[in-house]
Amino acid sequence: AHAEALIWELSNGGGYADSSGNYSLASDKNVRTWQWVRDNLVAPGLVGPTAPSEMNRADAFAAFLRGEVGMLNGYPSLAHDAAAKGIRVGTVAMPVSDALRSEEAPPTVGVADWMVAFKQNDKRAEIGSFLEFVYQDKNLSDFVGRYHLLPATVSAARTPAGGGLSATDEDFLSALRTARLYPVDDPSWVAVSDTIKRNIGRVVAPDADPKAVLEDLADKAEAAAEGD
Repeated sequence: AHAEALIWELSNGGGYADSSGNYSLASDKNVRTWQWVRDNLVAPGLVGPTAPSEMNRADAFAAFLRGEVGMLNGYPSLAHDAAAKGIRVGTVAMPVSDALRSEEAPPTVGVADWMVAFKQNDKRAEIGSFLEFVYQDKNLSDFVGRYHLLPATVSAARTPAGGGLSATDEDFLSALRTARLYPVDDPSWVAVSDTIKRNIGRVVAPDADPKAVLEDLADKAEAAAEGD
């Protein structure tokens, strides 16, 4: 839910944080975003039949693979799953509002995971050997191929040992150049993201007041940032 929400907010020039890195969940742009989604997509019944606040991503993806959903926001593994079922899937950039200048690249939401090692037990040599093994082109390619991820190194994407990239993966890799990440460097993000996941669906309910819902989320985010 937090990914889907950020995709729509970025498409209207909004987002979770401002240029200074402070949370801006209830910005005017975000409010206008959800007013538009509520009035132009949810109210006319274009996203049904399950209410957005009750929809599970796995259920949406499964319905897509059954041919019951015509369009959704997804990621590389979904394209691979569709291809495995013989479904031809096309990808397009997210539509954006007139609030974005024409020269701005369409926004993309990116996610990143980290492999972390700790120095307390003095295993620097062993850790180094392990990381060298993991990031060998063949091993990395085997891993990303199994889970339909994008390679984390340039060489794994380009060398024969890495297997190269499909056209779909190339599109996703190119999109990363303008990707926005979650504010994961903020210690409060774990709590804030959980709040967003649990509540953001309420913002597009037929009788919802997007501004009130977002202000409630903003208050919770501020409390989390202050350690309350």
